Amino acid sequence: MIVVVGAGAAGLMAAIHAARAGGRVLVLERTADGGRKILISGGGRCNVLPVALEPRRFVTDSSPNTLRRLLLAWPLEAQRAFFEHDLGLPLAVEEETGKLFPVSNRARDVRDGLVELARREGVEFRFGAAMSSLESAPEGWRVGLQSGEPIDARAVVLATGGLSVPKTGSDGTGLEIARGLGHPIHPTYPALTPLLAEPPVHADLSGVSLTVSLKGRHGSRTTTASGGFLFTHRGYSGPAVLDLSHLVTRYRLLGEGRPSIGARWCDLDGDAWQTILRRQSNQRVATPLRERLPSRLVDRLLDEAGVPRDRTVAQLRAAERVALIARLDGYQLPWTGDEGYRKAEVTGGGIALTAVDPETLESRHCPGLFLCGEILDAFGPIGGHNFAWAWSTGRAAGVGAAGGSTPEVPFAL
Repeated sequence: MIVVVGAGAAGLMAAIHAARAGGRVLVLERTADGGRKILISGGGRCNVLPVALEPRRFVTDSSPNTLRRLLLAWPLEAQRAFFEHDLGLPLAVEEETGKLFPVSNRARDVRDGLVELARREGVEFRFGAAMSSLESAPEGWRVGLQSGEPIDARAVVLATGGLSVPKTGSDGTGLEIARGLGHPIHPTYPALTPLLAEPPVHADLSGVSLTVSLKGRHGSRTTTASGGFLFTHRGYSGPAVLDLSHLVTRYRLLGEGRPSIGARWCDLDGDAWQTILRRQSNQRVATPLRERLPSRLVDRLLDEAGVPRDRTVAQLRAAERVALIARLDGYQLPWTGDEGYRKAEVTGGGIALTAVDPETLESRHCPGLFLCGEILDAFGPIGGHNFAWAWSTGRAAGVGAAGGSTPEVPFAL
């Protein structure tokens, strides 16, 4: 028997492919129904996949080449075909975000479709079954449960996820068990999580949203992100903020220099703003700004730059111009913290990728144990990339646990 621990994205995919490869599969899931992160993803719509994978935007403390190999082992086109043909779940592109959603716009259709397909393949599910221990046994492994008799298995797939959104059942048990079995684990931290400002200096802008470009600096490292930005009553959120949040959470974890995050509030840089302001000398300074930015934000930027709201461009003083341009292009977000695992979409860090065989995801430390999904040291940007990681690594682990192998996919390193 193959035991898959965890009925999330990676676990469900592992179970399906282990069964298809001829394995007898039992899935153990601590919650009553499984797949709860699937259900809440994409605002309840589930962004199943991105239109294009971007391996360079993934974050790991392990080998980027190993990450790339694991991510691309199941090509994006094949993953999409699986959902549309095997699950019978047509996907549609959301052009403005580059995400693939189910045509039904129902995340439940994704979760339920995976569970139903697994059952058709002969997979057995045991919900409300929380793993408490994992020990080697004469025939493979013995999985201890918080209640009930232990289960013996020839192979075990750990797909228990990380620590993000604990209300979905993620509590780090799998990571601790893997650590106890001798696996190297990089320090974990919340990733893709909103940022906080205390005091909430921009609370008056709560609800204002726009598309921005952010640049984060942490020592010699520079990270950029573009997309939606949202002022909240406690700080900042939106895709661009989430994609840079690991700079803050890693700093909080490691204490290695305070990262800075600068915002360009629209697609115009400082030179472009200078040109616009020179050409409209008879207008109020606020006029061209309000054509491109939300009015509440414009008022805030003018106030911070010390520019009276009725000031015309011709009346703009040199120091005011410099202060305003600095806030339009390169505004320094006054963050003080983050929302942590409670709202993090994924967990950064985790089991080092050197600990697994990159073809089968079998542990190099514990034969017969397979590791996949968020428990591994890798995460990508929002927009379906982390599902692509879960689908690909789950498939490889499932096939590997059943004794098969997934075909190599050539790619350029």
